[in-house]
Formats: sequence, structure tokens, C-alpha cells
Amino acid sequence: MAIRDILKMGDPRLLRIAQPLAEADFDSDALHLLVRDMFETMAAVNGAGLAAPQIGVDLQLVIFGTDAPNPRYPDAPPVPRTVLCNPVLTPLGDEEEDDWEGCLSVPGLRGVVPRYKRLHYRGRDPYGDPIERTVEGFHARVVQHECDHLIGKLYPMRVRDFSRFGFTEVLFPGLDPKQDD
Repeated sequence: MAIRDILKMGDPRLLRIAQPLAEADFDSDALHLLVRDMFETMAAVNGAGLAAPQIGVDLQLVIFGTDAPNPRYPDAPPVPRTVLCNPVLTPLGDEEEDDWEGCLSVPGLRGVVPRYKRLHYRGRDPYGDPIERTVEGFHARVVQHECDHLIGKLYPMRVRDFSRFGFTEVLFPGLDPKQDD
């Protein structure tokens, strides 16, 4: 296993549309190694999630959740540890929630981002087995944030009010600013 370098905003690879995993990719040694590396990378920086494009891998693969509270989002409920390949998100209604987000590819900054409050997502796990969940709140936000990486979007592209965007150390003085590096 290895901790991978996380691409930063400005790297053109973060703006690409990721490629779907092919049938032959599932349950392969290469995919399982990639997933292990992604979880190790995410844990090393206390991430809530990580998308393959963030480490320069052009695949529709996201991981998220830790089954425990996240130090970067101390007030958020735990999200189940999940590996999601070739995701499809379906909003359940038009209701949105605004909340603060950060991103490992946009270190040291936070912004208020509107996201669908409830959604259904489906995809496959690394073995090729189907995953389907209906979620809301922080879980829904994390899934939407990570899946945005698969379509070349970073959360600042969704910020509507830049008076609510800035440096973590200024906006949240109680949080360790190194948590957003």
C-alpha cells in the first residue's frame, strides 16, 4: 500500500471526465490495490472521501466514509465506509441544503455549497456487486462532492456566494488548519 500524491486545484487532470470501469477491471488485483492506496491516502489526511481523479487516475471510482467521526467535520455524523464504481446519482426532489465543504484538492479553504438534500445512488463495488442506497444530509453531500470529481468539477465551481468562501484558519479558528492540507 502507498500514500498517493493528491492533485491540487489548477492541475488540468482534475477537470477531465473520468472513464467508467470496464467489466474486466472489477475484482482485479490492480483495482484492489488502487482502492487500498486510496483509503490509506484518505486516512493520512483525514479525508471524508477521495475520488480516483484526485490522485491522477482517470476512472469513475470514489471512496468515502470512515464509520467514525471525521476530525475535518467534527459535527457531521459518520458515513459508512464505501467504495463506489461507475456511480449514478438521482436527486430525490429539488430541495437543497447549503453547508460548508472543503476538499483535499483545494487545501486550506472552505466554502458554502448547495447540494441536494436527498438522493439515491447506485453503482458497483470493487468486486462488481451492485450498491444502491437512498441517503440524505452529510452522507448525500459527501457522495455528491466526490462524484463531482468524476465530471471535472471542484466544489468552488458550485459556490454561489463568495462572501462565504475563505481560508479554514480564518473561518474556523478552532479547527487545525493543517487538517485541510
